Amino acid sequence: MVNDFFEILKRLVTYFSIFDLLDILIVSFLIYYLIVFIRDTRIQQLMKGILVIFVAYLLASWLKLNTLLYIIDIIVNNGILAVIIVFQPELRSFLEHMGRSKFSVGSFFGDEEDPHEAQLNAINGVVEAFRTLQKQKMGALVVFEQEDLLNDIAATGTQVDSLPNAGVVSNIFFNKAPLHDGAVIIREGRVHSAGCILPLTKSTNISMELGTRHRAAIGMSENSDAVVVVLSEETGQLSIAIGGKLRRFDTVTEFTSELMQVLLPSRNDDEQQGKKIPLFTAVRKKITSIEKKQ
Repeated sequence: MVNDFFEILKRLVTYFSIFDLLDILIVSFLIYYLIVFIRDTRIQQLMKGILVIFVAYLLASWLKLNTLLYIIDIIVNNGILAVIIVFQPELRSFLEHMGRSKFSVGSFFGDEEDPHEAQLNAINGVVEAFRTLQKQKMGALVVFEQEDLLNDIAATGTQVDSLPNAGVVSNIFFNKAPLHDGAVIIREGRVHSAGCILPLTKSTNISMELGTRHRAAIGMSENSDAVVVVLSEETGQLSIAIGGKLRRFDTVTEFTSELMQVLLPSRNDDEQQGKKIPLFTAVRKKITSIEKKQ
C-alpha cells in the first residue's frame, strides 16, 4: 500500500510540468469566480432547480420511469437555451465583473479583512450615526444583510460601496439628502447601497403608532434573515427587527449590546478573541461615558 503510494507520487513528480500547474491555477480561478457569481445572483435558485432535476433523473433511471425520463430529456435539451435567455443580464454582469476585477492572491486564499472586525466597525459606525441623528431629530433605517442576499432590494436603491463610518451613514439620512427616505444595506461590514425600498409588513397586529420605517423594518425581517435597525424620527427611539419581531430600546447602550449579540459570532475562547476584547470594551465604555455626560 505504501509502495503504491510512493510509486504514484514518483510518477506525479516525474510527469508534472509547469503547464500542469498553470492549468490547475486557471481552472481554480474560474471555479472561484463561478462560485462568487452564483452566490451573488439569483442563479443560485437555478442551481437548486438543476439539482432537483438531476435527482429526479437518477430516481427515474433507477425505477425505469420511461415517461418521466422522456420529459426530463425534453427539459434538459431545451433548458440550456432558455437559461441563456432568462439569465442574460446576470451572465453579462459576470463577464463584466471578471473584466474589471482586481484579483489578488490574498483574496483567493481568503486572506482578507477579518469579517468579525468589519462587522464590529459597521455596528460602531451605525450607532455613532444614530446618536448624531437623534440630536437632530432625524430618522434612519439600516439593514444588516446576513445569509440571505438582498440583491433585489439593493437594486431599488443606489450602490454606494463605502465604509460605514458615522459621517457616511449620518449624511445619507440627513433630511435634505436625496437618499434619506430609503434604507441602507450593510453587506460584509460595508455600506452596499442606500435609498433602498423595503417591503412593508402585511401583519395586522402592528401597533398603529408605528410608522412606515418600522413597518418596513418588520417586513424586511419577515422576508429574510436580515437584522434591521430603526431610528424613529418622531421619538428618537431605537428598535431592532428580527424574524418579524420588533424590539425597542430605551438607551443606546442596550441597543448596541443587543446588536452585537445578534450580529457578531460568539467567541467563547479568550485566545480566539485576541485583540477583539479590548475593542468591545472600548466601544461599550465610550457609549456609557457619553450617556453619563448627557
